Amino acid sequence: MRDPEDAPEASEPLSGEVIRCDACPVLCRIRQGQAGACDRYANESGRLVRVDPLVILQRGAPAVPFLDPGKPWDGSLISASNTFVTGIGATTTYPDYKPAPFIVSSKFEGVDMVTVVTEGIFSYCGLKLKIDTDRYLGPEQAAVRVQGEQVGHVTTAEYGSQMLSLGGVRHLTGGSKKEGSVTCEALLELANKQAVEMRIDGGATVIVQAGAAPVVNGEREERMRVGCGSATIGIFARQWHGHADEVIVVDDHITGVLTEHQAGRFLGMRPAGIRVRGRRSTPGRYFKVAEPGLGWGGTDITDPLSIVERIDPAAAWPGLRLLMVSTTGEDAEWYVLDENLKPVAAPMPQPVRKVVERIAENCEPALCTVLFMGGAGGSLRAGVTENPVRLTRSVKDLVTNVTCGGAPTYVWPGGGITVMVDVLRMPDRSFGYVPTPALVLPIEFSVPLDAYAAMGGHLDRVVSVQEALRVAQFKSGPWREGNPWPVTKR
Repeated sequence: MRDPEDAPEASEPLSGEVIRCDACPVLCRIRQGQAGACDRYANESGRLVRVDPLVILQRGAPAVPFLDPGKPWDGSLISASNTFVTGIGATTTYPDYKPAPFIVSSKFEGVDMVTVVTEGIFSYCGLKLKIDTDRYLGPEQAAVRVQGEQVGHVTTAEYGSQMLSLGGVRHLTGGSKKEGSVTCEALLELANKQAVEMRIDGGATVIVQAGAAPVVNGEREERMRVGCGSATIGIFARQWHGHADEVIVVDDHITGVLTEHQAGRFLGMRPAGIRVRGRRSTPGRYFKVAEPGLGWGGTDITDPLSIVERIDPAAAWPGLRLLMVSTTGEDAEWYVLDENLKPVAAPMPQPVRKVVERIAENCEPALCTVLFMGGAGGSLRAGVTENPVRLTRSVKDLVTNVTCGGAPTYVWPGGGITVMVDVLRMPDRSFGYVPTPALVLPIEFSVPLDAYAAMGGHLDRVVSVQEALRVAQFKSGPWREGNPWPVTKR
């Protein structure tokens, strides 16, 4: 990632050899044959050109090969019904003081549609990371660091997953120059589906990559837990019944004890008298049996018997069969109480092992999810319409469909156009950056032509798909299965 100071000096006079790039506020002056600080724009024979080609996506038709800018294209294999022009490589200006680079017409079920295509520059943006693991990554609000710089923080955990919030304007532009640069680079790599190593204050080192298993302190996670300890009891109680006299499912959130649990009572199981440490919530459900960590069930324990507080001689009996297991089935031990009611490790019976294996079978693969989130406000809307608030209202009224690289987005309620998109549903290397620093996101607004006219859209700039591609260097890719076609009347 290049620094804006790598750009030519602002005092350098403009000539045919040096041109000014207006794609972002840095306003690089670029010598002929060189690129600007973001490596996205270059001076080609005195012309400002986008280094990367425009990306189009096609469904149900042969893909158009990559075209060299010097070779004319005859319009074959392209129709508006099967071709979507994405914002990847579309170019932009910032602030958006002129219409978006591509405003493309098409038809859907006889309805005239328009798609406004641009690359948005987002300094008010970040990533939300969902990391499927019970392992303790760090306390809530702890700093998440890359190369020693804080790029985000730990936020509230969700069921079976740890959550991180990265980026935001505070880290991108509100801290030191190095903090902003490192944050932007980390966001860019994660958004483009690359692996990034992060260190969490008071916690673990984790390697995150969209769609890949997390690596926590050098150990690759394999499974997401089937549920908390109580849920695991509820799911498998019938299968343990008759093969074990007591089952304790160790979990950092809620540890379950079968014979005390409602599931055990429903099955008529005899109380086993084994009391675990922690705070009893409801029968058979215990909070804080241990501290969070990298051990059994996301706790800090490696010896499961350490959570057993006492064994009641009035209820327990010699020969009592005890299974202790984690919520992923990765850790499991079988014990039989001796004459002194002391648990003694023993070989696990096959029927019990089968249920432990079934826990593992019901655990989904541990993966990392990376969601981009940013506010598509400000002047970006001026590239769509002369009356920006009408675009915002059209999006909220579900008249205008917002996509990113063709991928569906979630638009948050409330003011503004705050979008969230799963980077795995976008084409590879969809994101770029500018060294202000900020991320560059492909964004498309698809809307019926009459609604576009009503919002004050730039009707004089509407062109067909074929016309748009005749003036662009582009490459074609297949439409991603599972993504809805964006150009629909909603």
